[in-house]
Amino acid sequence: MTTDESLRPDSTGLADAASSLAAAYVHIPFCARLCSYCDFNVVAGREDLVERYVLAVIAEIEREPAWRQLDAIYVGGGTPSRVAPALLARIVDALKRRFGIASGAEVSLEVNPEDWTPAVGAGLREAGFTRVSIGVQSFDGEVLKALGRRHTPEQAEAAVGGARLAGFSVNVDLIFGTPGESEADWAAGVARALASAPDHLSAYALTVERGTALSRAVAAGDPAPDADMQADQYEAVEEAAAAAGLVRYEVSNRARPGHTCVYNLVTWAQGDYLAFGAGAHGHRNGERVRNVRRIDAYLDRVEAGIRPVQGVERLDPWGREQERLLLGLRRAAGVEAGDGGIRLLESAWGIRLERAGVIERQGSRIRVLRPLLTDEVSRAVLALSRHDC
Repeated sequence: MTTDESLRPDSTGLADAASSLAAAYVHIPFCARLCSYCDFNVVAGREDLVERYVLAVIAEIEREPAWRQLDAIYVGGGTPSRVAPALLARIVDALKRRFGIASGAEVSLEVNPEDWTPAVGAGLREAGFTRVSIGVQSFDGEVLKALGRRHTPEQAEAAVGGARLAGFSVNVDLIFGTPGESEADWAAGVARALASAPDHLSAYALTVERGTALSRAVAAGDPAPDADMQADQYEAVEEAAAAAGLVRYEVSNRARPGHTCVYNLVTWAQGDYLAFGAGAHGHRNGERVRNVRRIDAYLDRVEAGIRPVQGVERLDPWGREQERLLLGLRRAAGVEAGDGGIRLLESAWGIRLERAGVIERQGSRIRVLRPLLTDEVSRAVLALSRHDC
Protein backbone atom coordinates (compact mmCIF):
# COMPACT_ATOMS: atom_id res chain seq x y z
CA MET A 1 0.00 0.00 0.00
CA THR A 2 1.40 3.40 -0.96
CA THR A 3 1.51 6.29 1.48
CA ASP A 4 -1.32 8.05 -0.38
CA GLU A 5 -3.51 4.94 -0.25
CA SER A 6 -2.83 4.42 3.45
CA LEU A 7 -4.09 7.94 4.19
CA ARG A 8 -7.34 7.50 2.30
CA PRO A 9 -10.18 7.79 4.82
CA ASP A 10 -11.73 4.55 3.53
CA SER A 11 -8.53 2.47 3.55
CA THR A 12 -8.64 -0.92 5.27
CA GLY A 13 -5.29 -0.30 6.94
CA LEU A 14 -6.50 2.88 8.61
CA ALA A 15 -9.74 1.25 9.75
CA ASP A 16 -8.10 -1.84 11.20
CA ALA A 17 -5.12 -0.08 12.83
CA ALA A 18 -7.51 1.92 15.00
CA SER A 19 -8.23 -1.16 17.12
CA SER A 20 -4.77 -0.82 18.71
CA LEU A 21 -5.09 2.87 19.60
CA ALA A 22 -6.05 4.33 22.98
CA ALA A 23 -8.68 7.04 23.34
CA ALA A 24 -10.72 8.92 25.92
CA TYR A 25 -14.17 10.50 25.88
CA VAL A 26 -15.18 13.35 28.20
CA HIS A 27 -18.85 14.32 28.48
CA ILE A 28 -19.83 17.94 29.11
CA PRO A 29 -23.64 18.01 29.55
CA PHE A 30 -24.33 21.75 29.67
CA CYS A 31 -26.48 23.50 27.05
CA ALA A 32 -28.07 26.93 26.79
CA ARG A 33 -31.34 25.21 25.89
CA LEU A 34 -32.50 21.80 24.74
CA CYS A 35 -32.83 21.18 21.00
CA SER A 36 -36.13 19.65 19.91
CA TYR A 37 -34.60 16.41 18.59
CA CYS A 38 -31.92 15.77 21.23
CA ASP A 39 -32.06 12.76 23.56
CA PHE A 40 -28.46 13.00 24.80
CA ASN A 41 -27.56 13.41 28.45
CA VAL A 42 -27.81 17.20 28.69
CA VAL A 43 -29.12 19.91 31.01
CA ALA A 44 -30.03 23.54 30.36
CA GLY A 45 -29.74 26.46 32.74
CA ARG A 46 -27.25 24.87 35.17
CA GLU A 47 -24.27 27.14 34.56
CA ASP A 48 -23.83 27.31 38.33
CA LEU A 49 -22.55 23.72 38.21
CA VAL A 50 -19.96 24.11 35.45
CA GLU A 51 -16.82 24.65 37.52
CA ARG A 52 -17.86 22.08 40.11
CA TYR A 53 -18.49 19.58 37.32
CA VAL A 54 -15.11 20.21 35.68
CA LEU A 55 -13.37 19.64 39.02
CA ALA A 56 -15.28 16.36 39.41
CA VAL A 57 -14.21 15.20 35.95
CA ILE A 58 -10.60 16.02 36.83
CA ALA A 59 -10.92 14.06 40.07
CA GLU A 60 -12.36 11.09 38.16
CA ILE A 61 -9.44 11.22 35.72
CA GLU A 62 -6.87 11.40 38.51
CA ARG A 63 -8.33 8.29 40.20
CA GLU A 64 -8.37 6.19 37.03
CA PRO A 65 -5.71 3.43 37.03
CA ALA A 66 -2.62 4.17 34.96
CA TRP A 67 -2.98 3.26 31.31
CA ARG A 68 -1.49 3.92 27.89
CA GLN A 69 -0.73 7.20 26.16
CA LEU A 70 -3.82 8.61 24.50
CA ASP A 71 -3.96 8.78 20.71
CA ALA A 72 -7.32 10.55 20.64
CA ILE A 73 -9.42 12.62 23.04
CA TYR A 74 -13.01 13.61 22.30
CA VAL A 75 -14.83 16.18 24.43
CA GLY A 76 -18.52 16.02 23.57
CA GLY A 77 -21.88 16.90 25.00
CA GLY A 78 -24.00 18.77 25.48
CA THR A 79 -22.22 21.88 24.40
CA PRO A 80 -18.58 21.80 25.57
CA SER A 81 -17.93 25.18 23.96
CA ARG A 82 -20.09 26.77 26.66
CA VAL A 83 -17.27 25.98 29.09
CA ALA A 84 -14.42 28.50 29.26
CA PRO A 85 -11.29 27.38 27.38
CA ALA A 86 -9.27 27.77 30.59
CA LEU A 87 -11.46 25.16 32.32
CA LEU A 88 -11.31 22.84 29.32
CA ALA A 89 -7.53 23.21 29.41
CA ARG A 90 -7.53 21.84 32.95
CA ILE A 91 -9.30 18.70 31.72
CA VAL A 92 -6.78 18.20 28.91
CA ASP A 93 -3.92 18.81 31.35
CA ALA A 94 -5.35 16.21 33.75
CA LEU A 95 -5.50 13.63 30.96
CA LYS A 96 -1.94 14.47 29.96
CA ARG A 97 -0.63 14.14 33.52
CA ARG A 98 -2.44 10.86 34.17
CA PHE A 99 -1.94 9.03 30.89
CA GLY A 100 0.19 11.11 28.58
CA ILE A 101 -0.90 12.31 25.15
CA ALA A 102 0.88 10.87 22.13
CA SER A 103 2.69 13.15 19.72
CA GLY A 104 0.29 14.12 16.95
CA ALA A 105 -2.74 12.98 18.93
CA GLU A 106 -6.20 14.15 17.91
CA VAL A 107 -7.85 16.32 20.58
CA SER A 108 -11.43 17.15 19.53
CA LEU A 109 -14.09 19.46 20.91
CA GLU A 110 -17.72 19.90 19.92
CA VAL A 111 -18.49 23.58 19.29
CA ASN A 112 -21.72 25.47 18.71
CA PRO A 113 -21.42 28.30 16.15
CA GLU A 114 -22.84 30.96 18.46
CA ASP A 115 -20.06 30.29 20.99
CA TRP A 116 -17.24 30.90 18.51
CA THR A 117 -15.06 34.00 18.70
CA PRO A 118 -11.41 34.48 17.71
CA ALA A 119 -10.55 34.63 21.42
CA VAL A 120 -12.30 31.31 22.06
CA GLY A 121 -10.42 29.76 19.15
CA ALA A 122 -7.09 31.01 20.48
CA GLY A 123 -7.95 29.71 23.94
CA LEU A 124 -8.84 26.28 22.61
CA ARG A 125 -5.61 26.07 20.64
CA GLU A 126 -3.66 27.03 23.74
CA ALA A 127 -5.56 24.37 25.69
CA GLY A 128 -4.28 21.72 23.27
CA PHE A 129 -7.27 21.11 21.01
CA THR A 130 -6.42 20.21 17.42
CA ARG A 131 -9.86 19.52 15.97
CA VAL A 132 -13.32 21.05 16.32
CA SER A 133 -16.66 19.58 15.31
CA ILE A 134 -19.01 22.49 14.63
CA GLY A 135 -22.71 21.80 15.12
CA VAL A 136 -23.98 23.72 12.11
CA GLN A 137 -26.88 21.30 11.39
CA SER A 138 -28.25 23.58 8.65
CA PHE A 139 -27.53 26.77 6.73
CA ASP A 140 -31.27 27.47 6.43
CA GLY A 141 -32.62 29.85 9.05
CA GLU A 142 -36.10 28.30 9.07
CA VAL A 143 -34.70 24.79 9.52
CA LEU A 144 -32.51 26.01 12.39
CA LYS A 145 -35.60 27.42 14.10
CA ALA A 146 -37.47 24.14 13.58
CA LEU A 147 -34.59 22.24 15.18
CA GLY A 148 -34.46 24.64 18.13
CA ARG A 149 -30.96 25.87 17.30
CA ARG A 150 -29.79 29.28 18.54
CA HIS A 151 -27.35 30.32 15.82
CA THR A 152 -27.83 31.90 12.41
CA PRO A 153 -26.42 30.69 9.08
CA GLU A 154 -24.03 33.65 9.15
CA GLN A 155 -22.72 32.64 12.58
CA ALA A 156 -22.17 29.12 11.26
CA GLU A 157 -20.11 30.38 8.33
CA ALA A 158 -18.09 32.64 10.60
CA ALA A 159 -17.36 29.79 13.02
CA VAL A 160 -16.22 27.39 10.30
CA GLY A 161 -14.07 30.03 8.62
CA GLY A 162 -12.62 31.20 11.92
CA ALA A 163 -11.76 27.66 13.00
CA ARG A 164 -9.95 27.02 9.74
CA LEU A 165 -7.98 30.26 10.09
CA ALA A 166 -7.04 29.26 13.63
CA GLY A 167 -5.47 26.05 12.34
CA PHE A 168 -7.98 23.44 13.51
CA SER A 169 -8.98 20.36 11.60
CA VAL A 170 -12.66 21.24 11.08
CA ASN A 171 -15.73 19.03 10.93
CA VAL A 172 -19.09 20.45 9.88
CA ASP A 173 -22.05 18.59 11.36
CA LEU A 174 -25.30 18.61 9.34
CA ILE A 175 -28.79 17.15 9.84
CA PHE A 176 -30.98 16.22 6.89
CA GLY A 177 -34.64 15.31 6.58
CA THR A 178 -36.22 18.08 8.63
CA PRO A 179 -39.92 18.27 7.66
CA GLY A 180 -40.49 21.20 5.34
CA GLU A 181 -36.93 21.22 4.00
CA SER A 182 -37.01 20.63 0.25
CA GLU A 183 -34.36 18.84 -1.77
CA ALA A 184 -33.35 22.20 -3.25
CA ASP A 185 -33.03 23.75 0.22
CA TRP A 186 -30.86 20.85 1.36
CA ALA A 187 -28.67 20.97 -1.74
CA ALA A 188 -28.12 24.70 -1.24
CA GLY A 189 -27.12 24.12 2.37
CA VAL A 190 -24.68 21.36 1.44
CA ALA A 191 -23.14 23.63 -1.20
CA ARG A 192 -22.74 26.37 1.40
CA ALA A 193 -21.10 23.93 3.80
CA LEU A 194 -18.67 22.68 1.16
CA ALA A 195 -17.84 26.23 0.08
CA SER A 196 -16.28 26.70 3.52
CA ALA A 197 -13.83 23.88 2.63
CA PRO A 198 -14.21 21.76 5.79
CA ASP A 199 -11.77 18.92 6.40
CA HIS A 200 -14.57 16.60 7.47
CA LEU A 201 -18.33 16.48 6.94
CA SER A 202 -20.85 14.54 9.03
CA ALA A 203 -24.48 14.29 7.88
CA TYR A 204 -27.11 12.54 9.97
CA ALA A 205 -30.79 11.89 9.32
CA LEU A 206 -33.19 13.59 11.70
CA THR A 207 -34.74 10.90 13.88
CA VAL A 208 -37.67 11.07 16.27
CA GLU A 209 -36.38 9.93 19.66
CA ARG A 210 -38.71 9.06 22.50
CA GLY A 211 -39.09 11.73 25.16
CA THR A 212 -37.94 14.64 23.00
CA ALA A 213 -39.89 17.76 22.11
CA LEU A 214 -39.87 16.54 18.51
CA SER A 215 -41.53 13.25 19.47
CA ARG A 216 -44.24 15.09 21.36
CA ALA A 217 -44.83 17.40 18.41
CA VAL A 218 -45.12 14.48 15.99
CA ALA A 219 -47.50 12.69 18.37
CA ALA A 220 -49.62 15.85 18.41
CA GLY A 221 -49.89 15.85 14.63
CA ASP A 222 -46.81 17.62 13.29
CA PRO A 223 -45.22 15.95 10.24
CA ALA A 224 -42.57 13.31 10.86
CA PRO A 225 -39.38 13.07 8.78
CA ASP A 226 -40.06 11.46 5.41
CA ALA A 227 -37.86 8.40 4.76
CA ASP A 228 -37.91 8.78 0.97
CA MET A 229 -36.96 12.44 1.18
CA GLN A 230 -34.14 11.56 3.59
CA ALA A 231 -32.84 8.94 1.16
CA ASP A 232 -32.76 11.50 -1.65
CA GLN A 233 -31.01 14.04 0.57
CA TYR A 234 -28.44 11.43 1.64
CA GLU A 235 -27.62 10.70 -2.00
CA ALA A 236 -27.34 14.43 -2.68
CA VAL A 237 -24.78 15.03 0.07
CA GLU A 238 -22.89 11.89 -0.94
CA GLU A 239 -22.51 13.12 -4.51
CA ALA A 240 -21.65 16.71 -3.60
CA ALA A 241 -19.13 15.75 -0.92
CA ALA A 242 -17.35 13.30 -3.21
CA ALA A 243 -17.09 15.97 -5.92
CA ALA A 244 -15.50 18.27 -3.33
CA GLY A 245 -12.82 15.70 -2.46
CA LEU A 246 -14.36 14.32 0.73
CA VAL A 247 -14.25 10.52 0.92
CA ARG A 248 -16.99 8.65 2.77
CA TYR A 249 -15.38 6.31 5.32
CA GLU A 250 -18.48 5.52 7.41
CA VAL A 251 -22.20 5.71 6.74
CA SER A 252 -22.50 9.32 7.95
CA ASN A 253 -18.91 10.60 7.80
CA ARG A 254 -16.68 11.93 5.04
CA ALA A 255 -13.18 13.38 5.23
CA ARG A 256 -10.16 14.59 3.32
CA PRO A 257 -7.04 12.40 3.57
CA GLY A 258 -5.45 12.81 7.00
CA HIS A 259 -8.63 14.18 8.60
CA THR A 260 -10.66 11.14 9.64
CA CYS A 261 -11.95 11.29 13.21
CA VAL A 262 -9.50 9.01 15.01
CA TYR A 263 -11.72 8.73 18.09
CA ASN A 264 -14.60 7.43 15.97
CA LEU A 265 -12.30 4.99 14.18
CA VAL A 266 -11.29 3.57 17.56
CA THR A 267 -14.91 3.01 18.62
CA TRP A 268 -15.88 1.37 15.30
CA ALA A 269 -12.86 -0.95 15.53
CA GLN A 270 -13.77 -2.14 19.05
CA GLY A 271 -10.72 -0.33 20.36
CA ASP A 272 -10.27 0.76 23.97
CA TYR A 273 -11.43 4.17 25.15
CA LEU A 274 -11.89 5.55 28.63
CA ALA A 275 -14.96 7.60 29.58
CA PHE A 276 -15.29 10.46 32.03
CA GLY A 277 -18.30 12.52 33.04
CA ALA A 278 -21.99 11.97 33.67
CA GLY A 279 -23.49 9.29 31.44
CA ALA A 280 -20.23 8.67 29.58
CA HIS A 281 -19.68 5.22 28.04
CA GLY A 282 -16.28 3.56 27.65
CA HIS A 283 -14.72 0.28 26.55
CA ARG A 284 -11.61 -1.36 27.94
CA ASN A 285 -10.27 -4.91 27.80
CA GLY A 286 -13.55 -6.28 26.49
CA GLU A 287 -15.70 -4.53 29.10
CA ARG A 288 -18.24 -1.81 28.37
CA VAL A 289 -18.55 0.69 31.20
CA ARG A 290 -21.18 3.40 31.70
CA ASN A 291 -21.25 6.16 34.28
CA VAL A 292 -24.29 7.32 36.22
CA ARG A 293 -26.41 9.55 34.01
CA ARG A 294 -27.84 12.13 36.41
CA ILE A 295 -25.44 15.01 36.93
CA ASP A 296 -26.25 15.45 40.62
CA ALA A 297 -25.67 11.75 41.26
CA TYR A 298 -22.39 11.90 39.34
CA LEU A 299 -21.17 14.87 41.38
CA ASP A 300 -22.21 13.29 44.67
CA ARG A 301 -20.35 10.06 43.93
CA VAL A 302 -17.14 11.64 42.70
CA GLU A 303 -17.04 14.15 45.55
CA ALA A 304 -17.53 11.28 48.01
CA GLY A 305 -14.56 9.45 46.49
CA ILE A 306 -16.79 6.79 44.88
CA ARG A 307 -16.35 5.66 41.28
CA PRO A 308 -19.33 6.99 39.30
CA VAL A 309 -19.74 3.75 37.34
CA GLN A 310 -23.34 2.57 37.05
CA GLY A 311 -22.83 -0.58 35.02
CA VAL A 312 -20.21 -2.88 33.53
CA GLU A 313 -20.96 -5.35 30.73
CA ARG A 314 -18.61 -8.04 29.46
CA LEU A 315 -19.79 -9.52 26.18
CA ASP A 316 -19.44 -13.25 25.58
CA PRO A 317 -17.54 -14.40 22.46
CA TRP A 318 -20.66 -14.33 20.28
CA GLY A 319 -21.63 -10.90 21.55
CA ARG A 320 -18.15 -9.61 20.70
CA GLU A 321 -18.33 -11.13 17.22
CA GLN A 322 -21.79 -9.72 16.59
CA GLU A 323 -20.71 -6.27 17.76
CA ARG A 324 -17.58 -6.45 15.59
CA LEU A 325 -19.73 -6.99 12.53
CA LEU A 326 -22.31 -4.35 13.45
CA LEU A 327 -19.63 -1.70 13.97
CA GLY A 328 -17.28 -2.74 11.20
CA LEU A 329 -19.93 -2.91 8.50
CA ARG A 330 -20.69 0.77 9.02
CA ARG A 331 -17.23 1.57 7.64
CA ALA A 332 -16.60 1.92 3.92
CA ALA A 333 -13.57 -0.33 4.41
CA GLY A 334 -15.81 -3.08 5.72
CA VAL A 335 -14.63 -5.74 8.12
CA GLU A 336 -12.75 -9.02 8.12
CA ALA A 337 -15.40 -11.70 7.65
CA GLY A 338 -14.38 -13.97 10.53
CA ASP A 339 -16.68 -16.75 11.65
CA GLY A 340 -19.68 -14.49 12.09
CA GLY A 341 -19.26 -12.88 8.69
CA ILE A 342 -19.02 -16.24 6.95
CA ARG A 343 -22.21 -17.36 8.68
CA LEU A 344 -23.87 -14.11 7.64
CA LEU A 345 -22.94 -14.69 3.99
CA GLU A 346 -24.22 -18.26 4.20
CA SER A 347 -27.52 -17.30 5.84
CA ALA A 348 -30.68 -16.92 3.74
CA TRP A 349 -30.82 -13.20 4.58
CA GLY A 350 -27.14 -12.71 3.75
CA ILE A 351 -27.50 -14.53 0.42
CA ARG A 352 -30.38 -12.23 -0.54
CA LEU A 353 -28.36 -9.15 0.43
CA GLU A 354 -25.36 -10.28 -1.59
CA ARG A 355 -27.46 -11.10 -4.66
CA ALA A 356 -29.15 -7.70 -4.40
CA GLY A 357 -25.77 -5.95 -4.40
CA VAL A 358 -26.15 -4.63 -0.86
CA ILE A 359 -23.09 -6.44 0.50
CA GLU A 360 -20.07 -7.97 -1.19
CA ARG A 361 -17.15 -10.21 -0.36
CA GLN A 362 -13.81 -8.68 -1.23
CA GLY A 363 -11.10 -11.18 -0.44
CA SER A 364 -11.40 -11.92 3.26
CA ARG A 365 -13.58 -8.86 3.93
CA ILE A 366 -17.25 -7.96 3.74
CA ARG A 367 -18.40 -4.49 2.70
CA VAL A 368 -21.74 -2.76 2.49
CA LEU A 369 -22.12 -1.29 -1.01
CA ARG A 370 -25.36 0.59 -0.37
CA PRO A 371 -24.91 2.54 2.86
CA LEU A 372 -28.57 3.55 3.01
CA LEU A 373 -29.34 -0.13 3.65
CA THR A 374 -26.83 -0.57 6.47
CA ASP A 375 -29.68 -0.94 8.97
CA GLU A 376 -31.04 -3.83 6.90
CA VAL A 377 -27.62 -5.50 7.05
CA SER A 378 -27.54 -4.92 10.81
CA ARG A 379 -30.89 -6.67 11.17
CA ALA A 380 -29.47 -9.64 9.29
CA VAL A 381 -26.52 -9.76 11.71
CA LEU A 382 -28.82 -9.54 14.72
CA ALA A 383 -30.98 -12.35 13.30
CA LEU A 384 -28.05 -14.76 13.52
CA SER A 385 -28.19 -16.82 16.70
CA ARG A 386 -25.12 -17.52 18.78
CA HIS A 387 -25.29 -21.10 17.47
CA ASP A 388 -24.69 -19.77 13.95
CA CYS A 389 -21.22 -18.54 14.92
